[in-house]
Amino acid sequence: MPPVPDAPPAILIDGVTRSFRAGGRTVTAVDGVGARAERGAVTGLIGPDGAGKTTLMRLCAGLLRAESGRIEVMGIDVGRDPAHAQARIGYMPQRFGLYEDLSVRENLDLYAELQGVPASERGARYDELLHMTGLGPFTGRLAGRLSGGMKQKLGLACTLVRAPELLFLDEPTVGVDPVSRRELWAIVGHLTRTANMTVLLSTSYLDEAERCGAVLLMHEGRIIGADDPASFTAGVAGHSFHVSADGIGKRRLHERLAGAPGVVDATIQGAYVRIVTETAAPPSAAILLPDTAAARITPVPPRFEDSFVTLLKARGGAAAAPFRPPAPGRASGDGAEEVIAVRNLTRVFGTFRAVDDVSFSVRKGEIFGLLGANGAGKSTTFRMLCGLLPPSGGTLQVAGYDLRHAAAAARGRLGYMAQKFSLYGDLSVMENLRFFSSAYRLRGALRRERIAWALEEFGLGPVSAATSRDLPLGYKQRLALACALMHQPDILFLDEPTSGVDPLARREFWHRINALAEAGVTVLVTTHFMEEAEYCDHLVIMAQGRILAAGDSESLKARLRTEGHPDPTMEDAFIALIEAAAPTRAA
Repeated sequence: MPPVPDAPPAILIDGVTRSFRAGGRTVTAVDGVGARAERGAVTGLIGPDGAGKTTLMRLCAGLLRAESGRIEVMGIDVGRDPAHAQARIGYMPQRFGLYEDLSVRENLDLYAELQGVPASERGARYDELLHMTGLGPFTGRLAGRLSGGMKQKLGLACTLVRAPELLFLDEPTVGVDPVSRRELWAIVGHLTRTANMTVLLSTSYLDEAERCGAVLLMHEGRIIGADDPASFTAGVAGHSFHVSADGIGKRRLHERLAGAPGVVDATIQGAYVRIVTETAAPPSAAILLPDTAAARITPVPPRFEDSFVTLLKARGGAAAAPFRPPAPGRASGDGAEEVIAVRNLTRVFGTFRAVDDVSFSVRKGEIFGLLGANGAGKSTTFRMLCGLLPPSGGTLQVAGYDLRHAAAAARGRLGYMAQKFSLYGDLSVMENLRFFSSAYRLRGALRRERIAWALEEFGLGPVSAATSRDLPLGYKQRLALACALMHQPDILFLDEPTSGVDPLARREFWHRINALAEAGVTVLVTTHFMEEAEYCDHLVIMAQGRILAAGDSESLKARLRTEGHPDPTMEDAFIALIEAAAPTRAA
């Protein structure tokens, strides 16, 4: 159904401001914002951590009151009549409140009751939602036993039990695999096409911004750009290049190019480093890589992410400072040394085989990626590798220790950074550093030295007295990594370490991880960002508890390369492999 001529926009924001008190200071989360979102389209709300996206969305939903300015939703003044506006809105926050001890059907019943949906209308609505989300076969399953992607889809179905005219989705795809993300986007597209629903969606995945009809870019509480994605991308045409050079490893090449004159952004893409330059002209190899022979520079098409990063850095987003990594606790050995060895690993829960005959090895100083769809068994594998869960069968050696017999000794050689950052929210930054250094049995001068190193290398000095719960997500990530490195581990385990953080924080994080690997620390990482898989030396992709594919990113992408599709992405390769292994899911 086409938009009604001369109808007001779905959302009209005029001069809106909202502040909060945090850590003894006033923070202006939304600062004089003016914006609009048109009816029947998807508008993306994009910005770094702490930009004000969630606050703005909550203001539009009538869950917060603006200090100044005006918001209209579907022609209704939200400040004057929030209940009337909310009757036409569906809102799915980042942490949607599913009841894990209730089944899929019982969750739908609960939200139908809360939203006042008559019992006579529920059957047909449930059938439509269950078909759309693919949850029809799972109505009797407890929500707590669903995969991450299925939970997200159930949360969306519960939000849609009473069909809204306007749908707010706050980071709906954080923490789910690429296949589930694509399924969620198919649902969003279906809603806008068939129901003329308007969607305001915030996301930290910049490839998703390219699927939106329009994009609002937020930074420090203000809108710094509003246009369609293609217009943003066109603004950086001619600025993007692939660079490779003989005799330089990709990590070292990346670090050199990231600090080269005229380079705005540098990321690893397989065998290449992708750079974005200040000017729309091929850069000089002699300037980028002096004293380097046979450097090759090839133009590549621009991306929305290039524009986003360029805009942020133009507004003061600094490049990552040099990082002084800690030396591994055990410096002996070389790159040929096998520091993680997994042979025929199995883990059984009752009759369910979560991990089934998995084997792989990781060498000293490698970055090794453990990938898979939600529910593939990678988290279970990860927990066994960390000594947090005993295996049911097979052998597992980490840092020279058999985890069946010496898990405690092995854990002393490991650093672990959990997905939700295992920090103590009521403790300050300094108190967290003191606690973790004591937990790792650091004492006296060594403890003081390690804490001083963490404060300096991670830029935590200015926030050392702040309560960790009040830190922006990027700073929480820095603190969590600093705590994991206090005891100079040989091996670092990273479980979804960049989930939800913005692209600048992600780049800063990988700058540090690359430096750690160059210093000889072995890194094992799980991630749903397929571009981060490009930073890994080797990968395994898991499905249904087994290893589906193994290799480096280039070899995995090569399986999908054809004359009609000459340049597949890592996400293309991941989705193709997962769907080939589970054709019924694809259907």
